[in-house]
Amino acid sequence: MNKLQETEKELNIYREEIRQGYQAQWEFNDLVGSSPNFLKLKSVAAQLSHTVSTVLITGESGTGKELFAHAIHNCSNRRNHPFVKINCAALPENLLESELFGYEEGAFTGARKGGKHGKFELAMGGTIFLDEIGDMPLTMQTKLLTVLQDRVVERVGGTKPIFINVRVIAATNRNLERMVKEQKFRQDLFYRLNVVTLNIPPLRDRNEDIPPLVDTLVKKINDKLGTSIKKVSNKVIELMQNYSWPGNIRELENLLERAINLADMNRENIITIKHFPHLAENAYSPSNQDNANPATLSESLERLEKQIIIQALGKTNGNKVQAAKMLGIYTSALYRKLAKYGLN
Repeated sequence: MNKLQETEKELNIYREEIRQGYQAQWEFNDLVGSSPNFLKLKSVAAQLSHTVSTVLITGESGTGKELFAHAIHNCSNRRNHPFVKINCAALPENLLESELFGYEEGAFTGARKGGKHGKFELAMGGTIFLDEIGDMPLTMQTKLLTVLQDRVVERVGGTKPIFINVRVIAATNRNLERMVKEQKFRQDLFYRLNVVTLNIPPLRDRNEDIPPLVDTLVKKINDKLGTSIKKVSNKVIELMQNYSWPGNIRELENLLERAINLADMNRENIITIKHFPHLAENAYSPSNQDNANPATLSESLERLEKQIIIQALGKTNGNKVQAAKMLGIYTSALYRKLAKYGLN
């Protein structure tokens, strides 16, 4: 009895270590946005968290698909069990099978003594998040389909079936329906995954969410870098809302971090347009003016002058003296132009 009790205590310790190592980070409160479509999406996701159905999360890269997966797990009755993520595109095919299903001792050269638990076993009682499912090789798709149908895994080199109790959430930025037609993704697996679908909208379709997203990200980056940026100017917000954001929220966060670093180096606590030369170039490039109303010569010259000043400030990391030298004008003249174009 003493030996059994000691074994149970040790097992509980291991379980707790696994749970802490595989724990979801984000909750629905961390999903920032107040646009009607986004709020509706959050509501549907919250309702889905109380079921055990497989969820397929689609959307462009950088839209926050993983955050939704974390939030669904943390809102479910599985929240005290592991949340295990595996990126199906990050591992080669020969390693993906052993990572998902584990292996027995001696299954192949270099196999760990005693074997290894697969991700499905580690997620027992909790959730497994299959990210980039559209990049999974066809041979692995067949094996995954069997697992989803039978709820049983078999380790590489093993013969004993292991019954699993795991909820599956998958995500992809690919068009799986098109891939099915092109025979690049199994149709039966697609139907097995596509029980409930959440389509995360791109940032360009929810530009009213940009101001609260910027506030949240600035606080996050300040904490990360130890900086104290207080504000992002209204003109920058307007510029952001007119940008297409091909990289979505990930791109927004990267550009904000770059701008905060730039402002901090110049001992500034407000982010202005000069800290976003990439956005400014995009906003004032000729290709983006094609659909606008025809401009007068003076307006066109002013746009060009503003773009050149922004580029110079970007190349000199916001140093106005160096920018003035680069432009071949006096520093006082540059300050007047900065005030004229609202670039202070």
